[in-house]
Amino acid sequence: MRKEAIVLLNMGGPNNLEEVEVFLKNMFNDKNIITVNSSLLRKFIATMITFSRTEKAQDIYRQIGGKSPLVEHTRHLVKKLQAKVQDEGVIVDFAMRYTPPFSSEVIERLNKENIEKIYLIPLYPQFSTTTTKSSLEDFEEQYHLRGTDAILVEIKHFFQNYTYNSAVVARVKEIIDPSECEEFELIFSAHGLPKKIVDAGDVYERHVQKHVELLKKMLENEGLKFHEVHLAYQSKVGPMEWLKPSLEEKLKTIKSKKIIISPISFTIDNSETDFELEIEYREVAKELGFEHYRVCRCPNDSELFVEAILEIYEKMR
Repeated sequence: MRKEAIVLLNMGGPNNLEEVEVFLKNMFNDKNIITVNSSLLRKFIATMITFSRTEKAQDIYRQIGGKSPLVEHTRHLVKKLQAKVQDEGVIVDFAMRYTPPFSSEVIERLNKENIEKIYLIPLYPQFSTTTTKSSLEDFEEQYHLRGTDAILVEIKHFFQNYTYNSAVVARVKEIIDPSECEEFELIFSAHGLPKKIVDAGDVYERHVQKHVELLKKMLENEGLKFHEVHLAYQSKVGPMEWLKPSLEEKLKTIKSKKIIISPISFTIDNSETDFELEIEYREVAKELGFEHYRVCRCPNDSELFVEAILEIYEKMR
């Protein structure tokens, strides 16, 4: 039997407060994030950003339990996937881009198993150079440095996967009854991106827009007919122009003061959902006089998301 592995890729998040500095340093040293040609200049910029943001970032993680929830959720997801494929001789693992477990240690584990084919599945529904490309490049570079002769197979996006979208819709259904929907508006909140990256050819914005249209149709088919459905962007950093509208700008336009927020670009809950959406923007909504403010959970380790990943894997084979 041919021995295969499924490796899930994601950005990662601090496993403790000490790792916050590691996370920031690695992220802002990524050439796909800080897109300057000089590695020395990038290192200088990364050092300055890390120095200025570490303390504030640590305070954010303190408020959500002292660590990112992303790694633990991913472990649960991997455990469920492994149970589904272990009889087929398939190993399931995961690697993070900026915090442990790094690609290098995952590759060392796989090398001991004589794997013949590795299926790389970045857990970003839409493609972006800053996420999907970065994670794939990192794993492939590390594999060429320390890997054996396994074939690497990759997928670059899966926002069109029906089962995955069913997992997203299921999270909406968890927090609202269909009879309430006409009183509520729904905002799909996507992670923002500097406009210059989009202008350079990144397809992320187009993928997000297409994804929203797919989900709108599915919601209607499920009997969830919201007063209106919107798209907004969160997590802006720095003075550059980012994709618009921002989530805060969009909240100011909602007249009903009843809102559901669905994080469309995250598959696993992290600080940007557990803190930014659940705590920070909840306070903004309160100041704006919202009567209802509800945030959907990410798919995490839901059965539908497990099923979607297995479908993606089978399609890649």
